[in-house]
Amino acid sequence: MLQAISLSKSYGDYYALKDLNLTLNPGEVYCLLGQNGAGKTTTINLFLGFIEPSSGKILLNNEEVLPQDNLRRQHFAYIPEVVMLYGNLNAMENLSYFSRLAGFEYNDNELAGLLTGCGLQDAAHKKQLNGFSKGMRQKVGIAIAVAKNAQIILMDEPTSGLDPKATAEFSLLVKKLAGEGRSILMATHDIFNAVELATQIGIMKQGRLIHTVQASEISASDLKKLYLQTI
Repeated sequence: MLQAISLSKSYGDYYALKDLNLTLNPGEVYCLLGQNGAGKTTTINLFLGFIEPSSGKILLNNEEVLPQDNLRRQHFAYIPEVVMLYGNLNAMENLSYFSRLAGFEYNDNELAGLLTGCGLQDAAHKKQLNGFSKGMRQKVGIAIAVAKNAQIILMDEPTSGLDPKATAEFSLLVKKLAGEGRSILMATHDIFNAVELATQIGIMKQGRLIHTVQASEISASDLKKLYLQTI
């Protein structure tokens, strides 16, 4: 379980995030909606330890996660809007390299199984990533998260720039990950995808979490109305 308790990040008098309280349980998908500058990326960066909070706490399984804590490295994975991998290496080589950095060693059959399990076609396993689409890169990135046994996956605008087919494939993969008990926190602008994927949906404005709703209790049209009223 991942928690933020009164989590804030300020730069002088400006608050990029103010008094965030958020709980993410195993098997949940929590989607954060909001305009650019609402605090979504700041939230993810705080969880990842890329920046330090000005106040408040981050808890993992009721244990406080401190700056530079290895708990993040052991349990967290990050899928940014553009997955940064080595273009001159193929998919299996990228997966093997990043898995070994995390302390996991896999043979070729296991690497292929991980990539296939994340939706990458067999024919692409030994192709260099220079020629990969964004959706294909994401599949490799998610395979890396699975290979390192990350239980919490943080995603920042993962469907931005994807065509409808790639978005649908991505959604199925996220549901699969949640079904395995992994926890997923996703910053997104995609209201319809949030309703389809999420367990919980949060709407942020000017660094504050204004609304939290259960995805099963709201339609996409009602969420759109609430979102537009909020921003």
